[in-house]
Parts: sequence; structure tokens; C-alpha cells
Amino acid sequence: MTAPDFPAGKRISRFWKALGPGVVTGAADDDPSGVATYTIAGAQFGTHLLWLSWLTWPLMGTVQMMCARIGMVTDMGLAGAFRQKFPRWLVGVASLALLIANVINIGSDLAGMADAAEMLGMGSSHLYVVLFGIGIAFAAIRLRYHQIASVLKWLALILFAYVATAFIIRPNWTDVLHAAAIPQWPRNHDAWAMVVAILGTTISPYLFYWQAGQEVEEITAKGRRLMRHDQPVPDEDIAFRRADVALGTLFSNVVMFFIILATALTLGAHGITSITTTREAAEALRPLAGDAAYLLYSLGIIGTGVLAIPTLAGSAAYAFAETFDWVYGLDRKFQQATSFYAVFVLAILAGMLVNFLKIDPIKALFWTAVINGVLAPFLLVGVLLVASDRKLMQGQPSSRTSRICVAIATVLMFAAAIGLFVF
Repeated sequence: MTAPDFPAGKRISRFWKALGPGVVTGAADDDPSGVATYTIAGAQFGTHLLWLSWLTWPLMGTVQMMCARIGMVTDMGLAGAFRQKFPRWLVGVASLALLIANVINIGSDLAGMADAAEMLGMGSSHLYVVLFGIGIAFAAIRLRYHQIASVLKWLALILFAYVATAFIIRPNWTDVLHAAAIPQWPRNHDAWAMVVAILGTTISPYLFYWQAGQEVEEITAKGRRLMRHDQPVPDEDIAFRRADVALGTLFSNVVMFFIILATALTLGAHGITSITTTREAAEALRPLAGDAAYLLYSLGIIGTGVLAIPTLAGSAAYAFAETFDWVYGLDRKFQQATSFYAVFVLAILAGMLVNFLKIDPIKALFWTAVINGVLAPFLLVGVLLVASDRKLMQGQPSSRTSRICVAIATVLMFAAAIGLFVF
């Protein structure tokens, strides 16, 4: 379907308004789980894994765009689309696995945020676990979708804190670019585990569900669902979303690059390789990189947690709602979508409970990333099958190039997972 010819000024305005799902999803990828994983990567392996940042960008971008296209074309989230191809019980198992992984992730994210708040002199960490958890759940119930989307879009800017932290350290850019340009093969089991963890926290299952779910929310919020009548999605809308996703995923991978760089040149360079809490990661930066880096790193953990927890809880709620045919949507009032919001709140409350079980936050975050790295390729097979189905995709399946890129991502993630158990 050919897009209408809009004046340049109007196209820029439409593009700015279209920014949202892709940018938010990309930024949510750098949650405290991602920050912890990248911090450990820099501390233990120095700059040796910087090359993964340019490898994961096109793969992540293509995967997220494929999920976005599924939502835009089918008017269904990922679980709803899976229901058209697979048995309900299998979709339910995937949704349950997603919920379990997300609960652990939420609990660890809350722990990291609370530790950061305590380091900034804002009170007891246990108090902030409760305040952050209840506050995020309350906001999701009270605010409507366009308000939540706007807040999350602006919160993405907090990720620049990690870019600033790396520049404060003043690295030797010649050495950095050399390390980033030349891939280094993982040499042992720990290195393979780190590669799987980075892939798992970058190309992560909850982002697949969230991206597709946000497209359905966008359609509903803009009143386009009743206007479509099975008409093809305009090419311009798809092009705008592609640019939105490309920008969001680029942003995500640039931040990954700078977190690994900052911690490699501070913690790793000074032999500090054992990091057990986000507090240790931040406090270790202070004598090596100064108070400014310490402050930015700590603020970044809080900001990314506020951005990521609604994404984690929301993706699980979308998955369960579509698996069991519940009414759902962040534009719905609580009374209209009780089961959907119940899963959302339950995920956060369970995450709060996990935090009080004295689980090591850094280890939990790291192994959640590893688990996601093992599970993601199986979900990608399902995404590929849906995106290639011309009937289900209303005659607008993903392009051959996109399918090849996602297939490459799937094979790489399977290979990395196998390498974890073999080497």
C-alpha cells in the first residue's frame, strides 16, 4: 500500500509522534539486569566483549521489528498470534516461563534500585523496595496508556548517564576501537556463559511480548482498530516504526558498549572482578572514576529500573491475557481488565517477595539473563513461523531479509547456548 505524500515538515512531526514503542522497548532492554550483566562483562573480561555491541544491534533490531510488525498487522500481541499456530497449552507454558523469569528479574531490579537509593542517602533499601514496587503498580493502574508511554519515553534519557560515565574516565579511543572491531572467540566456560547472558539480556523474551503488545495498545489508543476493516497497514506507518525500532535498539546497544567500557577501564583494569551487588559495582567506581561517575551510575540504576519493571510486568500480563482470552490493555480501567492487572500487580508483588528471600541480586540478574538466552531461540522459532504466514499476517509478512536476519539470530543463540554446556 503506497503511503500518502506528506510535506517534509509534517512527516517529521508524524515521525516524532510515532516514536515510542521502539524507543521504550530498546531502552527497557538496559534494565538493572542488563546493567549488572554488562558490568560483570567489563570487570571480568575487560574490553574483549565490546564487539558484541555492534553484532547484537542489527539482530535485536530485526527481531523487535518483526514483533512490532506482527502486532501492527494482526492487531494481536505475540501470545495471541502464537495461539493461531500452536496449542493453547504450549503458549501457556511459554507464558508461565516468561512470568517466572520476569518475577526474578523484577525482584532483582527492585533490589538494585533500592541499593542505589540507599547509596544516595535516601533511606533504607528495604523501604525503597516496597515504595518502588507499590508506586509502579499503582501508576500502571491509575494512568492510561498514552500517559505511561510518554513517561517511559522520557525516562529513556536516563541511559545517557552511562555514556557520560565512560567519557568521564577518558579512555584511549584507539585501543577501544581496536577491541570493538576485532571479535575474540570465548576461551572458556565463563566466557561462553557471559556471551549467552549478553545475548539473553539483549535479545530477551519479555521484549518480544512487550513490543507486540505496545503496537496493539497504539492501535487502540489512536482509534484505528475500528477504522482498519482488514485494510493493509500503510507503508509509511511501517517505515516510521522501523525507524523507531532502529533508534531504540541502537540506543540500547550504544549504552551496552559504554557500560562495558566504563567498568573494563575501572573495575577490570584494577583487578576488581568479583561483583556481588549493584552497590559494590557503583561504590567501586567512586575511587577509580570519581564521584560524578559514581552518582551517574547510581541514578542510572534507579531510572532504568523504573523504566523496565512496567515492561517486565506488562509483558507477562499481555502474554497471560491473550493466552486465556482476557480483556486487557493499559487503556482499560482496573474494573474492565481485572485479570490483566492482577497478573501485572502479582508479578511486582512476587518480585518484592523475592527481594526479601536474601537472594544475591547480581547473581540472580546474571542467571536470569542466561536463562533468557537459552529460552529466547525457541521463542524466535515461533516468531519466525508467525511472521512468515501470509494468511495470518494479512498478506504483509516480514521480508525475506528480515526472516534471514532473525534466523541468523536464532542460530547464533542456539549455538551460544550449546557452547555454554559443551565448553
